[in-house]
Amino acid sequence: MKRKKLPIGIDGFDKLIANDFYYVDKTMFIAELLQNWGEVNLFTRPRRFGKTLNMSMLKCFFEIGGEKGLFDGLKIMQEKELCEQYMNRFPVISISLKSVDGPDFQSAAAALRTVIGEEAMRFQFLQDSDRLSGQEKDSYRQLIRVDAEGEETYAMSDEVMTAGLKTLSRLLSRHFGRRTILLIDEYDVPLDRAFQAGYYDAMVNLIRNMLGNALKSNRDLYFAVLTGCLRISKESIFTGLNNLKVHTISDVRYEEYFGFTDSDVDEMLRFYGLLSCREVIREWYDGYRFGGVDVYCPWDVINYCDELLANPKARPGNYWANTSGNGMVRRFIKKADKNTKNEIERLLDGGSILKPVKEELTYAELDDSINNLWSVLYATGYLTGRDSGKEEEERMELAIPNREIRKLFADLVKDWFQETALADSSRISRFCAAFPAGDVSTIQNMLHDYLWDSISVRDTAVRISRKENFYHGLLLGLLQSQGNWLIQSNAETGEGYSDITVCTPERTGIVIELKYAEDGRLETACAKALKQIGERKYAEGLRHRGMNTILKYGMAFREKECRVKMEKF
Repeated sequence: MKRKKLPIGIDGFDKLIANDFYYVDKTMFIAELLQNWGEVNLFTRPRRFGKTLNMSMLKCFFEIGGEKGLFDGLKIMQEKELCEQYMNRFPVISISLKSVDGPDFQSAAAALRTVIGEEAMRFQFLQDSDRLSGQEKDSYRQLIRVDAEGEETYAMSDEVMTAGLKTLSRLLSRHFGRRTILLIDEYDVPLDRAFQAGYYDAMVNLIRNMLGNALKSNRDLYFAVLTGCLRISKESIFTGLNNLKVHTISDVRYEEYFGFTDSDVDEMLRFYGLLSCREVIREWYDGYRFGGVDVYCPWDVINYCDELLANPKARPGNYWANTSGNGMVRRFIKKADKNTKNEIERLLDGGSILKPVKEELTYAELDDSINNLWSVLYATGYLTGRDSGKEEEERMELAIPNREIRKLFADLVKDWFQETALADSSRISRFCAAFPAGDVSTIQNMLHDYLWDSISVRDTAVRISRKENFYHGLLLGLLQSQGNWLIQSNAETGEGYSDITVCTPERTGIVIELKYAEDGRLETACAKALKQIGERKYAEGLRHRGMNTILKYGMAFREKECRVKMEKF
């Protein structure tokens, strides 16, 4: 059997099918959408879970002039009456708002003009339609009119822009004699970008006017589908829209159509001969729960399978985490108080927490309460809900879904800690100066304070060496604040690799060995660390580098407790 290509970055349904990419069949989404009729349907799912591909699929299925052969052999073709009634029978307007961005409102509004203008350009036959009046043709030409300076700058007025989708739906309906289907992908991206850049209120007003015109009391609309990550409250942009049906990740309808199910992943792994990697893929990329179904992130599975086909020994990567700035998690961690830090630690340790989840928000509400940020992390895929069997009407059991997201949180926590610690230069200078001075008491007390100020990453499910990595990284980051010190991590300095070595300009050498005291016996663990430094001759390498004074530090940790012991070489 010919091996199909994996569709990395391919979100156009027609391109995917026509070029023989592997496709996980989600076409019965069409049937369920028509059976659970809603004039305006909003689907909220995290990024990279197939929203754009599904919207492209809807366009290819419904649009007049579409290629019927794209759906040959797919599940929807078994619904013969439905296909006869709906397939390639409707004018379709399809836009994505993911490019509506800019440093200020004017540039973002210009980007929206471009989105509407480029979609309008697909229907240039309207200029010659014998079913449109001269006035209607003029209204179309206003949508595609460009500035005299360039062909890509659309010159429509604000009024024409906000009415643009409604105008197009009216003209297409007149021309074809059928009401129009409207597809709007990533509807909330302009609001997210505007919130980050400081022009949120202006963008809310613009999007509200555009959607209000297109979706409310539009006689030429057959139905509309919108997708995004967050469910923005009706009071914000859907004011007066009473025909909106919202389907969030908590709903059981449509639960299997965004993301990969267990059976989807098994079928793909079997097709590519990768079933031996099933448990690794489950550990790293499964763990989401949409409605009542466990779901994998498709972007992760496809990318890792592609890596495995090139290199069977490839290690899992943070594919989903690396497709965004992850600013919301950073915002959340920075706002965390002591109780919230403890809850983050519980999540990083593989546990769960009960929190109220508010699925309808405005961006302006995000900073009103830390609970609102918990809700956003849930909606955007950084946390997932668990079926705990507990009767909780207003609270949900939240957890980190998998190893990929746990690593993302851990990395962001470390970055936050380094940023926070380095901001207090006098404090960190005092801490570092205690090492060449041999001031064990100051090192231990200040390290204890740093541990209590930080968010610990000690995943209880991993081996001790991995738990030591957190403390190693924390200490290394603190010491590296001294720009004139030569610092090495896991360097070969004797008959093995010491955790951390330091050479100062004053020719003082420092060797540090860390241990995690699982049993709580910190003194014993310190002694073990010092013994290892001696037995493996870690300090010998510092002597060869010309260090006159060499200090050996054994450090032991357990949760937020620490001990420090020192010996001179």
